[in-house]
Amino acid sequence: MDNTQSQTTCKPDVKELYPEELTALLIAQGIPAFRSRQLFDWLHRRVVTEFPAMDNLPAALRATLAEHYILTTLQAAQEERARDGTTRTLFQLTDGLSIETVAIPEKERVTVCVSTQVGCPFGCVFCVTGQSGFTRNLRAAEIIEQVYRMQASLPEGRRVTNVVYMGMGEPLANYDAVLRSVRLLIHPQGLNLAQRHVTLSTVGNTPGIERLTGEGLQVNLAISLHSPTQEGRLRLLPIANTYALTGLMTAVRQYVRHTGRKVTFEYTVAPGRNDREEDAAGLAELLRGLQAMVNVIPLNPGATLPRDLQLAPEVLLAAAERFTALLQRRHVEAALRRSRGQEVSGACGQLRGRRKDEGGRQKAEG
Repeated sequence: MDNTQSQTTCKPDVKELYPEELTALLIAQGIPAFRSRQLFDWLHRRVVTEFPAMDNLPAALRATLAEHYILTTLQAAQEERARDGTTRTLFQLTDGLSIETVAIPEKERVTVCVSTQVGCPFGCVFCVTGQSGFTRNLRAAEIIEQVYRMQASLPEGRRVTNVVYMGMGEPLANYDAVLRSVRLLIHPQGLNLAQRHVTLSTVGNTPGIERLTGEGLQVNLAISLHSPTQEGRLRLLPIANTYALTGLMTAVRQYVRHTGRKVTFEYTVAPGRNDREEDAAGLAELLRGLQAMVNVIPLNPGATLPRDLQLAPEVLLAAAERFTALLQRRHVEAALRRSRGQEVSGACGQLRGRRKDEGGRQKAEG
């Protein structure tokens, strides 16, 4: 069984099917094609959680769907809300594992940050999720359901406007499920998210970027860079052993040329490791001539960190502010990004990790 499939069933998930796939499914059963549009509407616009609620479909069709397909829903196991309105939710999957999702309201926008894996296989030095290890990929339905559950929790009149694939896991390491989830979220018959309001983040999965370049999409690409040199990335990001910086930057430049989209580089400042004058100069040179924006991020003080990085929050913030200024003086488009909702387990994986510490290890993990 594929590791993206639920541990509890081998039935396919009807929520993962495109409209044309639903049409073929229904026609094969002698059901008129127009029913597929109604079904897709229930799944992705009205977002029902059970087949009997689809009351404009024939009862026999609803019974057939319930017999042969599953309809993934997520259960909120824990929720924390920050003073700025940011909500972090721990969702329990059907196999007992859990993932985190964050909703960030800001003026007219609501951004949802989704997870793509249970854990992460890449083990970046300052990432809580990476330190927890990898269990399995999420299915497309489990990814989009995070958005739909967050949408359902919003006050009347508000809707999800942006989705960022920056939660637990490496999105491009779960490529097929992630791309299917993107295409479902942007589908005009469904949630109809604008492509330019979707951002895929990667720690440097070069083959994934190359595949994404050929998808014909206008989604945003964000690169977790954290150092302008191969040697620096090797110290912080184990994936650099597999995908070197030169190849990564070639793939990024091809993506920008092909799509016309500005790429974002995420740069978490680890004082003493990647915030020197020469790091700023190297980053300016690396990005020369590229349509790019650098988000400078203070290291999260709540993360599981090496001893030399266990510094006071004000020290971490000051280091990030200083590095941002160094970049701006070199005419790099750079902005300091302060994490939203710090008092609700700000770093990805912290809420999940704390729950495991309090309640024992999760089912099917370890």
